[in-house]
Amino acid sequence: MTKAELLAITKADINFEKNQLSINKTYYRTGMQDIITEPKTKQSFRTIEIPEFLKEEIKEFVDGHYGMPDTERLFPVVQEAVQHKMKRQIELAGVKKIRVHDIRHSHVAYLIEKGVEPLLIRDRLGHKDIRITLNTYGHLYPNQQRKIANLLDNENGNAVTGLGEERDEC
Repeated sequence: MTKAELLAITKADINFEKNQLSINKTYYRTGMQDIITEPKTKQSFRTIEIPEFLKEEIKEFVDGHYGMPDTERLFPVVQEAVQHKMKRQIELAGVKKIRVHDIRHSHVAYLIEKGVEPLLIRDRLGHKDIRITLNTYGHLYPNQQRKIANLLDNENGNAVTGLGEERDEC
């Protein structure tokens, strides 16, 4: 999610039975007023499958806020507060400084490393066009060429072995 999408999430957006999170709005603040709007593109409206551990953490958070209305934002803070909190935690941990949005990029880099298809990543991020995904994250695929060559070598070896076996059976 983007920061704006995260800050717009309400309890009603979470399906705890199906481990799903609906992205259907964004948050921003202007002129001392909180504004909730629709996402910027049709593709930004999406449902994200979340892992069990994350669902449990969200459930624990929500349950810890007794009587939280379904329509109340889970994180009633402004974007700058999120960045400030993260900066403070980074300093305490003594790790490299990153922006909140960089967590989104790290998530994608992890998915690419694990072999997740670009079309699935596009859908998860809510990109309008696969070209946005590939232009932004394409540089993370350099080691994929060796995987392709190895795949073809393996297939060629199987085909050669397969032909030999067929001849023996005839």
